[in-house]
Amino acid sequence: MIIKLMVNDKMVERDVDPTKRLLDFLREDLNLTGTKEGCSEGECGACTVIVNDKAVASCCVLVGQVNGDNILTIEGLEKNGELDIIQKAFIEKGAIQCGFCTPGMIMSCKALLMKNPKPTVDEIKRSIEGNLCRCTGYTKIIEAVQQIVEERCNNE
Repeated sequence: MIIKLMVNDKMVERDVDPTKRLLDFLREDLNLTGTKEGCSEGECGACTVIVNDKAVASCCVLVGQVNGDNILTIEGLEKNGELDIIQKAFIEKGAIQCGFCTPGMIMSCKALLMKNPKPTVDEIKRSIEGNLCRCTGYTKIIEAVQQIVEERCNNE
């Protein structure tokens, strides 16, 4: 099946088995390896990408289901050599330990901030509840998103 979709603001057209997982399509066909595979059942969040402005577990989505859709991966956040504000905040706050969960965690936070530029702490926690992190205890991750919110409030 010919699949056409936008991936990181670029049109992609490939002849691919529509039952291939989106995760595998991104990693194997497009060499976008920032999206990680953890549990393979949508429980850990390591494979989170944004599909049409919504965070989804790419291990649970078939590429045929996203035909015509807009996909954003961790690689798509960087623009002109400049890291996204979320990536910068994660680094500044030390929200990165082993790094395995980080791409999925960042994508969940990005989806939240796209919908709600000034989320509360409870909204931040809810947005990442599908992402498992065994290193940081989530505190630094929440602080990273709070830093972005504070900067936005200070710039108004």
